[in-house]
Amino acid sequence: MDIMGERIYLRKMKIEDTDQVIAWRNAPHVMEQFIYRTPLTRETHLEWIRTKVDTGKVQQFIICIKENDRGIGSFYLRDIDLKMRTAELGIFIGEQDALGKGYGTEAVRLGVSYGFRELHLERIILRVYQDNINAVRNYEKNGFVLMKDRTETVERDGCSRTVIFMQKEKEASHDL
Repeated sequence: MDIMGERIYLRKMKIEDTDQVIAWRNAPHVMEQFIYRTPLTRETHLEWIRTKVDTGKVQQFIICIKENDRGIGSFYLRDIDLKMRTAELGIFIGEQDALGKGYGTEAVRLGVSYGFRELHLERIILRVYQDNINAVRNYEKNGFVLMKDRTETVERDGCSRTVIFMQKEKEASHDL
């Protein structure tokens, strides 16, 4: 089941997407914004599918442009806890020529709506570098708010970067 938007759609990731996901995830512009920067290998991706996606702990999608069915990145909900009705959001646009065109904002809107409607989640959280202004703006456009008093500091490339946490809670009528 694809999740259709105005300019993009989300389709479930398949094992055949492995090589493309690895290339996107290891691209320098993606890697520099990941908090955990261990390069993705075929083995670790297949393990992710086996232990996370296949077990329902992760719902992962490929972001595709509708006009040409071109995959440009990935959206996922991870650490899905159906008892607590929570999950953590992750997204990356792997194709550099697709950056800054609003595809990520639309993907977050579609994926969050899916999480609330189909998975019956009540709250979705995310982590993002505080200085990743475009990503923070995307999340704010989609109704995410800063979780006050919840930050982390990580050392990357000889400097400290602040990680902020944001959340969105299901609204009574808007996200149904």
